[in-house]
Amino acid sequence: MSTDLHPSIVALVSLAANIAANHPKQGLCQVDKLKQYGVAQEQIEAVVEIARHIRDEAAQSLDTSFDEACRKENANASLSAIGIAQGACCSPTKSGQSCC
Repeated sequence: MSTDLHPSIVALVSLAANIAANHPKQGLCQVDKLKQYGVAQEQIEAVVEIARHIRDEAAQSLDTSFDEACRKENANASLSAIGIAQGACCSPTKSGQSCC
């Protein structure tokens, strides 16, 4: 039994991930592949709608957590309120460079 996914499924998953992650390429390459595989435009649009919904829902949730934390008086309490350990706001790159 093969566990390989059909290329159209891979392209759909990749498209959704690109959109949900706000990838700069936006999954446009996958849209072209999906059209070549004969995937219906309505199915592509459904995947795009779902991915955008998940992306937007996550952003709204993060914005709400951030806004609530910013309203608190103590900055340290604010960081812990959104689940960030003190001093861990910025993680270094693989080479050790600071990102903030």
